[in-house]
Amino acid sequence: MKKKLDIVYEDKYLIVVNKEAHLLTISSAKEKEKTLYHQVSLYLKKQNKNNKVFIVHRLDKDTSGLVIFAKSPKVKTLLQNDWPNVKRMYIALVHGVVKEKEILKSYLRETNTNLVYSSKSGKEAITEYERIAYNKMYSLVRITIKTGRKHQIRVQFNDINHPLVGDKIYSKIKPQKERLYLHAYYLEFTHPITKERIALDINYPHQFKI
Repeated sequence: MKKKLDIVYEDKYLIVVNKEAHLLTISSAKEKEKTLYHQVSLYLKKQNKNNKVFIVHRLDKDTSGLVIFAKSPKVKTLLQNDWPNVKRMYIALVHGVVKEKEILKSYLRETNTNLVYSSKSGKEAITEYERIAYNKMYSLVRITIKTGRKHQIRVQFNDINHPLVGDKIYSKIKPQKERLYLHAYYLEFTHPITKERIALDINYPHQFKI
């Protein structure tokens, strides 16, 4: 049985969906249909066969949380042009006990194999976090990203020796849990048409609690 689409916000211009972990946002060379984009497209075409959907941004396959889709090319362009002003916040579970709060700054580069690493000649990445709970093994952190580099959160926390729990790409700590413990729980943006300020806040998965 297919899971029902978890719609957090919708109007005639855009739709915001809570993506589950282990699901691609858009298709890849290996997978065309098991994607959030495909699910949203089917949902909209059931309302009207002429409805279309346009990707505004994406989350990693293993990351869960809020994803915005536009219903027209115009809305897509307006949202993307204003993307530096969109406030994006995450909840993550990381290994070890981190500082109470910190701003992580580094420069990131992408390899030919789609991995990301810190480099003096890369693009600047800025991540701000605060610790909201911890025990002897883990810290639960609230993260605000100031830049949107690929794998930014995962690489920067690994660089400070507090990798994300369940990160099978960058963390050397094993055993890993059943998913990547990273969840995009908050989005705040100016509506591209109505100019209303939209703030969306969802709960993080229960597995994150410590």
